[in-house]
Parts: sequence; C-alpha cells; structure tokens
Amino acid sequence: MPQHLTISNSDIIRSLKLSCQIPNFLEAIAFKKIIAEAAQEAGIQVEEEEIQKESEKLRLEHKLVKAKDTWNWLRKYHLSLNDFEELLHDKVLYEKLANHLFSTQVERVFYEHQVDYVAAVTYEIILDDRDLALELFYALEEGEVTFQEIARLYIQEPELRRAGGYQGLKHRKDFRPEIAAAVFAASPPEILKPISTQKGVYLIWIEEIIQPQLDEQLRQQIITELFSAWLKQQFESLEIVTQLDSDSNLQLPNELLKA
Repeated sequence: MPQHLTISNSDIIRSLKLSCQIPNFLEAIAFKKIIAEAAQEAGIQVEEEEIQKESEKLRLEHKLVKAKDTWNWLRKYHLSLNDFEELLHDKVLYEKLANHLFSTQVERVFYEHQVDYVAAVTYEIILDDRDLALELFYALEEGEVTFQEIARLYIQEPELRRAGGYQGLKHRKDFRPEIAAAVFAASPPEILKPISTQKGVYLIWIEEIIQPQLDEQLRQQIITELFSAWLKQQFESLEIVTQLDSDSNLQLPNELLKA
C-alpha cells in the first residue's frame, strides 16, 4: 500500500460529477456571486470588527477554544487564513444583505402567516394495527396505562423509546397534513384519537401548544426564509455556463443544473 496519496483538483471535480453533487455546488457558487453583486449595488460593506465578531461566534459554535483547535479545524477543511477570512466575510455579507432587503417585511409576513409559526410539543407512537391503537387509546383515557408505558412496549428505536416517543417542538409544516389539522385543533394536554396514515397509525400525546412571539430569533428566521426564496428566484433566472473539462466549455441546461 502506498504511504502517500495525491488527490488533484480534477480528481475532486470528477468525484463531484460522479456523485451527482455538481448542481448543489453550482448553486452555492451562484448564490455567492448574486449576493456580492446585490450588496455592491446596495452599497453594503463589511467592516473589520464585524468579521472579528463573526470569528468569535464561529469559534464558539465549533468549540474552538484554543488556537490549536482553530488550526486543526482549518486543516480539516483545507482552509488557509485567507480562506477563513473570506468565509467570515461571506457570512456577514449574507446577513447584512438579507436584513437590508427584508427586515421591513417581517411584521407583515408574521401576521399573514402566523398560523405557520404556532408550535406543538408532542409525543408519538406509530403502530401497524388500528384496532390495537384504539384499544391503547381507550386504555389511556381510562387511566389504565400511561403513554410512557406504551412507548416502552411498542417503540423499536432505543433512543426514542427511552424518551417516551418525544418529538420535541414542531411547527405545522413539520407534521403530515392529516396530523397537523388534529394537533393544532387540540386542547393540551390531550391524547388524540388514533390517526391512520400511509406510514402507520399514529397515537399522539400533545403536551403543549405554543403561540408564536415575534422575538429576535423568529425575526431572523423569517428574514432568512425570505432571503433564501429570493436567492432561489435570482438563481433560476440565470443561464449557467460551467468549465468542468480542461479542454472545453460545457454548457448545461438550466433545468438540469437546478434539478
């Protein structure tokens, strides 16, 4: 076995092509160019202190406490210091442009789509037999058994079983449509009557329905959603030309690049 392995740029591109990842990378490259051009037109610039602040944020997110940790992280992702600074610059520019374009639209979007931001804390068990699900449902209503006891008996996945079927906090879009309608019409705490779907029969305990508050976290979420949709729209209007082969230009149809 060789002690050293050389991987060239052409090897990397070839691997990306064969793994069918080229469209995703082209989209990311196009997004970067779209953002840079739009920011320039809007007169948006990134200041040194903003890059420093973003650096501290990234190091905190990745637990890069010591300088050695940061160097190892850079090595892992084959990034130079210049690359790292460019990465930080791009993140700041993304956020500043997004806020510039859509910060004034947040309140309107929130109130028009407020129902989409309502969340539910739920536990669920998926069964194959509706009769069994109904039997368990009535036993729960009578207090003959607890939801956690049923979860221990019928959930196969160990971690989910230990958590009693806990699903965390989910929004309407995170549920199947037929389940969302029942969940958000409930009055927690409540056990829903079994709901049959193609995946199985759902037995759901709703612990809490959380009404949305337009705090800073949700504000940034809405801005990001609006900005992502805008980027997609800009990208779809472009004609992309790639130079994937060393000896020729390859122009791919937009419907293939954006599939």
